[in-house]
Amino acid sequence: MITTTTVESFKELAPLIVNLFPDGVIFATTDRNHINWKVASDVFNIPAFAVGASVRLNGGPYNAIREQKTTTEKVPRAVYGMRLILTSIPIFDQDSLEGTLIIGIPRLNTIAQAFNTFAPLVANMFPEGGFLYMSDLEKIAYRQAADKFDMPDLQIGSLLDNKGIAAEVIQTKKVINRELDASSYGFPVTMKTYPQFDEDDPSKVVATFGVATPRAKALQLRTMASNMDKGLVEIASVLEELASSATDITANEHHLHQNVKDVYKLSEDINAVLGFIQQIADETKMLGLNAAIEAARAGDAGRGFGVVAEEIRKLSDQSKGTVIKIRQLTENIKKKINETTQNSEITLRASEEQAAATQEMTASVEEITSMAGELDTMAKDM
Repeated sequence: MITTTTVESFKELAPLIVNLFPDGVIFATTDRNHINWKVASDVFNIPAFAVGASVRLNGGPYNAIREQKTTTEKVPRAVYGMRLILTSIPIFDQDSLEGTLIIGIPRLNTIAQAFNTFAPLVANMFPEGGFLYMSDLEKIAYRQAADKFDMPDLQIGSLLDNKGIAAEVIQTKKVINRELDASSYGFPVTMKTYPQFDEDDPSKVVATFGVATPRAKALQLRTMASNMDKGLVEIASVLEELASSATDITANEHHLHQNVKDVYKLSEDINAVLGFIQQIADETKMLGLNAAIEAARAGDAGRGFGVVAEEIRKLSDQSKGTVIKIRQLTENIKKKINETTQNSEITLRASEEQAAATQEMTASVEEITSMAGELDTMAKDM
């Protein structure tokens, strides 16, 4: 209980102290039926709780008057649009009950009560900065930006977007963690928002608490990882084609090397045939010589046969000359084949080394591609 004299003194002091309450306060007095005086802080006011308004039936002031003792009432949101704690103290003039002195403060949950204490510390704990906020069921009620990061679109008093995360949390009563691209706030962010429940009725959501962190670096890493992955896939495709071509070249080089060896063997066979031809020419020349001798013995009767024998010897000499020329040509062919064989062996080794190197490059690219995937996963987890 309090006296009218004390209340008058309090009315003079109230404007000086009303803004000292961090979360705001309302001071008011009533007679037995109506509110007759009120002062509210800058950050907290209830327009419906105004001078001239009737004392609410069965409310805190009503019960304080009826019971003639101090009462404390937890006013639900349905009454004034926000939750309140009203303390009502009966006012007496000597023995006569004149009305009540009311002290009204917003009814906050535990996080809201401590928000202004912990939020500045937590916001700056994130490497890129963080943004913390709380809302009631309609608007942003608290905000705290970090030195490095702020969300200018979310100001105290800003109405909640019906399609926003806070509104969805209120409707679903579940925690929501979502990555938002630049279309929402002008830059990519990760936002995690928690429902806050009524202490007396845990089934009712009375507020939300959210933490937002920038995703610029993570998005940049993911873009780099994606571009790297695409580039590596293209490189791997080219390397596979090179590896396939190198394998074909190696196979062709093996065939070419074998063909060169076969040609060399053929030149050896040609030399053998030439030797046989030369032997026949020598024998033919000997037969022609013997025939000429016999024709000379026969005298005039063998003269015609002697001419034939002379022609046979000439053909034999021509055959031997041709064999020599062909042998010289085959020797030159063998020499060129030897050079080609050496070059073929060098090319074959080079193509085999190229195929091996290409396979190693393909394996390296696959390893880097795997690393790019891990980088993308890490960026998503940031």
